[in-house]
Amino acid sequence: MEKNGNNHKLRVCVATCNRADYSKLAPIMFGIKAEPQFFDLDVVVLGSHLIDDYGNTYRMIEQDDFDIHTRLHTIVRGEDEAAMVESVGLALVKLPDVLNRLKPDIMIVHGDRFDALALATSAALMNIRILHIEGEDVKTRDYIVALQHPVTTDIKHSIKMFELTLDALISFNKRTLVLFPNVDAGSKEMVRVMRKKGIEHHPNFRAVKHVPFDQFIQLVAHAGCMIGNSSCGVREVGAFGTPVINLGTRQTGRETGENVLHVRDADTQDKILHALQLQFGKQYPCSKIYGDGNAVPRILKFLKSIDLKEPLQKKFCFPPVKDNISQDIDHILETQSALAVDLGGTNLRVAIVSMKGEIVKKYTQLNPKTYEDRLELILKMCVEAASEAVNVNCRILGVGISTGGRVNPREGIVLHSTKLIQEWSSVDLRTPISDALHLPVWVDNDGNCAALAERKFGHGKGIENFVTLITGTGIGGGIVHQHELIHGSSFCAAELGHIVVSLDGPECLCGSQGCIEAYASGIALQREAKKLHDEDLLLVEGMSMKKEDIVSAAHLIQAAKLGNTKADGILRTAGTALGLGVVNILHTMNPSLVILSGVLASHYVNAVKDVINRQALSSVKTVDVVVSNLADPALLGAASLVLDYTTRRIY
Repeated sequence: MEKNGNNHKLRVCVATCNRADYSKLAPIMFGIKAEPQFFDLDVVVLGSHLIDDYGNTYRMIEQDDFDIHTRLHTIVRGEDEAAMVESVGLALVKLPDVLNRLKPDIMIVHGDRFDALALATSAALMNIRILHIEGEDVKTRDYIVALQHPVTTDIKHSIKMFELTLDALISFNKRTLVLFPNVDAGSKEMVRVMRKKGIEHHPNFRAVKHVPFDQFIQLVAHAGCMIGNSSCGVREVGAFGTPVINLGTRQTGRETGENVLHVRDADTQDKILHALQLQFGKQYPCSKIYGDGNAVPRILKFLKSIDLKEPLQKKFCFPPVKDNISQDIDHILETQSALAVDLGGTNLRVAIVSMKGEIVKKYTQLNPKTYEDRLELILKMCVEAASEAVNVNCRILGVGISTGGRVNPREGIVLHSTKLIQEWSSVDLRTPISDALHLPVWVDNDGNCAALAERKFGHGKGIENFVTLITGTGIGGGIVHQHELIHGSSFCAAELGHIVVSLDGPECLCGSQGCIEAYASGIALQREAKKLHDEDLLLVEGMSMKKEDIVSAAHLIQAAKLGNTKADGILRTAGTALGLGVVNILHTMNPSLVILSGVLASHYVNAVKDVINRQALSSVKTVDVVVSNLADPALLGAASLVLDYTTRRIY
């Protein structure tokens, strides 16, 4: 194993406790088995796999031609809280001997149920590395799959909810496959509810203890709806776009796709029945929130990279969050919205933005010059907007802030500001705003926000690789690569305005020379317009200016349109500089789309296309260059920070 520096094959122990986790672990096991030059595989079977009432599902493993090295009977019957604790204890007693005998380099464990807890605890205390992963005929879309488990923190309520669910399904009168619950405390009582209502003998229902995973996936892929509280509903089923009704709180905090309708307080039959009427028979876009089908190669690559010489130590990290939009029946009549804040060099703006990108209400004030006054005004405007949201039937999910300068989005801190916003460096925006509003807060650079706005609402929607360039007072931008925004190692990626296109060009505000921003920004055009005006070369027939008027880039553009050749030459030079910068981006990132945004975009688009045709390599000349059709990308991008992450509920 040259990559990880180990002198022996990696000994991998895969421990599986039930039918659900084996279905996720099996592809990894097949991958490990297929590369014997790298891995030795030991399979440990325990938990409900070995219980007759749950189908003796260890036979699935044998049928898949895996050798089971150890069978551990660890379930204490009783299906209540005490039995679960005793089961964990029994597993903890038996596992050390097994692990001492097998001496694995790493143990692979799936999920977060009580039996997985025993596995992880044993391995951790024995200094064994842990790879903890998630991962009759009827017509298509004309049946329901129901899978509901007890909630061990509130067994009584979960049994009542299951009873209401069955009542709603009986009333809904569709063919329904009901799977028996898992072995958690309360499962025995849930089975009693099924039998009391005659589910096993009802003509519309089929109740089964076990369905092989490959068949189960086919069933949910073609179902009209899945209902219950299984993690499968919020994870695997989204890959098929099947509608899901997630009941209760068992999956609270999990990332979910737009195919999931939450009924968190499933306290009436009518509420569940209404959810069935809303969801049954729909077809949602397929979601890749929980993977793109390449998990096994990635896991094997990771296993091969493990350096056994590296000391064991806990590490904490938070994975990136993908696009997701879920629904909640209790808020279905409200418009899910974000508070968007745009901190510009002149104005401070706050808006209520809906999930569809509609600006419901907008507030604008002059941006104060000092940190204290600015933060006070942000809080005041956000509080006012949040209060108004109730009146316009909007539910605020969080606050997104777009600001100039370099931003650490993980911490919500402005690291360094542009010269346009004073007293705005090393500023923690997340903490005071989140504390005041009791809402999650996200912060990012205005160029990145513009790219997020395009990804969610504009030309970038569904595009894997694209670049957004903002042409306004300054020049900024954002880069989306493989659907993800690039921030860079020090949060300085996509400072596109500071690509140097001339070694002896005009001085830029950053202190360098020849940057795109020094040629093509609004400030640069204003500088050149003033030079012409001072030399009495700006105004032509059809133009007039009062003495108190401030010369601006708009005057230069107007002069060029009216035939001023010098003004036209300045704009051509600016367009060429921007085009050369775009060519450098094409040769570096190779995007399929370039979006020009901002007030100057329409004036530059043809010049940029001309430079690409003249200067770019033939392999990138096919790139599309378009002008943004978004009216307010800064506010929409700030809103996207919230709306893209809203269902995760953590930050």
